[in-house]
Amino acid sequence: MPKLTHFDKSGQARMVDVSAKVPTRRTATASAFVELSSAVLAALPANPKGDPLEVARMAGIQAAKRTAELIPMCHPLPLTNVDVQAEMVAGGVRIGSTVATTGPTGVEMEALTAAAVAALTVYDMTKALDKGIVIREVRLESKSGGKSGDYKRAKSRGRGRREKGNRPPFIADRD
Repeated sequence: MPKLTHFDKSGQARMVDVSAKVPTRRTATASAFVELSSAVLAALPANPKGDPLEVARMAGIQAAKRTAELIPMCHPLPLTNVDVQAEMVAGGVRIGSTVATTGPTGVEMEALTAAAVAALTVYDMTKALDKGIVIREVRLESKSGGKSGDYKRAKSRGRGRREKGNRPPFIADRD
């Protein structure tokens, strides 16, 4: 079983030393889903604060670039690409993020942070209409590069089942 790398032998939290690692191309994709009522979905295009989906995309991009300031043991990385998409679908907004770098460590946390902050931004832009908004399934979908190799989320039933059509991006039908 793999060991947790962010703890030393005495159990103290530490930042992993990646100085000896050879920089390689690394990518990660994450997703999130913001569950919205039909009334909130109908009001999205007329939001007086601006286009919530475009603001969410920009917030996600900004968040990916600042991940090391938010997550204590994350390394600051020179990101070579950040793409965040937000799309209205039945039941809410699905969000997808893809992050890339050429560096000594992966960008999973940057992709997850981008998706989570984009989802939080949709909440912020629509909370005046409904306090019951739910942010669901912030999760890593795939990663490539690095010592641990590639990862792609397996198709499985998982937790938090919901109606068909309300799936975040990159998630195949599980029903």
